[in-house]
Parts: sequence; C-alpha cells; structure tokens
Amino acid sequence: MRPTSRIALLAFPGIRAFDVSVITEVWGVDRTDRGVPDFALRRVAEDRTPVPMRGGLTLAPDRALAWLANADLIVVPGLDDHLAPAPPRVLDALRRAHARGTPIAALCGGAFTLAQAGLLDGRRAITHWNLTHLLRTHHPHVTVVPDSLYIEDDNIWTSAGTAAGIDLCLHLVRAAHGAEAAAAIARSMVTAPFRTGTQAQFIEQPTPRADRDADALASVRAYALGHLDEPLTIPDLAARAGMSPRSFARHFTATTGTTPQRWLITQRLASAQKLLERTDHPIPEVARRAGFGSEVTMRQHFAAHLATSPRDYRAAFRQPAGRSPMAR
Repeated sequence: MRPTSRIALLAFPGIRAFDVSVITEVWGVDRTDRGVPDFALRRVAEDRTPVPMRGGLTLAPDRALAWLANADLIVVPGLDDHLAPAPPRVLDALRRAHARGTPIAALCGGAFTLAQAGLLDGRRAITHWNLTHLLRTHHPHVTVVPDSLYIEDDNIWTSAGTAAGIDLCLHLVRAAHGAEAAAAIARSMVTAPFRTGTQAQFIEQPTPRADRDADALASVRAYALGHLDEPLTIPDLAARAGMSPRSFARHFTATTGTTPQRWLITQRLASAQKLLERTDHPIPEVARRAGFGSEVTMRQHFAAHLATSPRDYRAAFRQPAGRSPMAR
C-alpha cells in the first residue's frame, strides 16, 4: 500500500459522529513528536455547508469533492440510516476515485454507501454483524463476509461495527507507515495496536463460565507475550490454563476468534516488525527474538502474511535515529 499522508474524510448528511471522531483521532492529531507522520486530514463534502449529524452535532467541511483527486486515502464514515440514499455527486466522486486507484475505506455501515456506488458489486465486503442480512438483501451482488473485523478487495476496505473501525484505521496506518507509527497512535488512544480474530466472538453474550475461561486465557496470553523468544507449544500453554490441549484450543478460539497457533504467529510477526523498525539487530537475531527460530521461517511468514520480506520491511519502515519513542 502506498504512503497515506493526505486523508479525505468524506462527509454528507447522515454520517455517524463516532466514526468521524475515530477518523479524526487517528489522522487528525499531530503526533509528529512521537515519530508519527504528519498527516493532512481534510473534511471533504459537496460544498462548505455544515454537515448535520445525530445529537445536534455538525461537521464543517474544508474541501470540496474535487480535492479527492489529491487524496492518498478516502475514508467513508458509517451511517445512522443505512438505507438512506447518498448524494449522487458523492457516489460519482467515489467511483472516479476508485477508477484512479485511490484506496477507499468504509467504517461499519459505510459499506452501504460503497454498495450504492456499485463499488462492492462482485467484491467481498463486511459490515456490522447485525447488518449483514440487510446488506445482502438490498445489495445482492455484494459477497458479504459474515465474521471478519475488516477485509480488502480491489483496493476497497470495509470493516465491522464500531470498534472494528478503529482496527481498520490503525491497520491502514500500519500498512502504509509501519507498526511503530500505528502503535504510537494506539498508545495515545489507549487501545490495542491490533486485535486478532473475527467479530464472531462478539455476537453472543458470554456465560459466567466463559468469563472465567477468558480470564485464564488472558493470563496465558500475557505469559506468551512475555516469552515469545522461547518455544511455546499448545500443550504447554494449555497446561498453564489448567485445560487439556483440545479444550484449550476450543475455548481460545471462542474467546479470541482465532486459533492459538495463528494468534502466536500474529504476535511474533508484530514483535519482528517492531524489532526491524527500532533496532539494528541482524535479521537472524530478529527471527530468534521474535520466536521464529530461523530467518527462513520468519521470511516465509512475512511473505505469507505481509507480502514482503523482513529486509524490505526494514528498508521501508526503519525509524531514523532519534525518532523512535523507544529510542527516547
């Protein structure tokens, strides 16, 4: 994904104030003193007329639709009324932007706006789990994925509900500017730099027993994060949780939405990314500290999950001396 320094928040009547706040918090706050790029967030609408939102709030646009031609990324907030028609000029502008190759990201019900523009026809998309049937019914040409937190198809990103919009925004920062920039933003927002799993874990209310299991699993995950450089087997982690390996795997997947092995790989990739950004350790040493065991294994996982190599990742995202918050 190309660097995203110029971000367009696409505004029109009916957008959700929460999503506007998320977009503004991620890209609209100056964090250059913490090594975060200097983003230019612009509020783009049909004209400069204040855009009404629920709760008596309004958004003051500062750019017209023509500015979308300058944007590196367009972010579409969710909607209060998911079936309300978007302005035709907004839909036309989205179609032209996609034809130019500009990445477009929709938070939660923003997928309905992209579907109105025809941009999701024949493509995979996600929205809040409670809206998937509505999206399928009104836009039958969209392949609705039921349980992801966010997905991409042909340079178009969609996300699940509410907090998953934060996950997607941080992912887009991480993809364009590296794990350290995303982590710095997440720390200031007091949120996780990334979450694993799917939104399936949030659909049903947990039972008291599930809550106890979740507490035990949280302790195991904390232990694993502190010992990523060591061999960590599923039987060993299950023993720490006081469960059999089969029961541990079942409860872990129900709690996090992913398997223990996939979770471990995700954490090790994140650790390796930070080491590549923050340190001058040789690649084999990074692989050892992240728990991959060998450079070859780490390279395979980087190729499979990040579509790059450790060396290329370091070349793209290595923090200059003095810029890393860890260095200070």
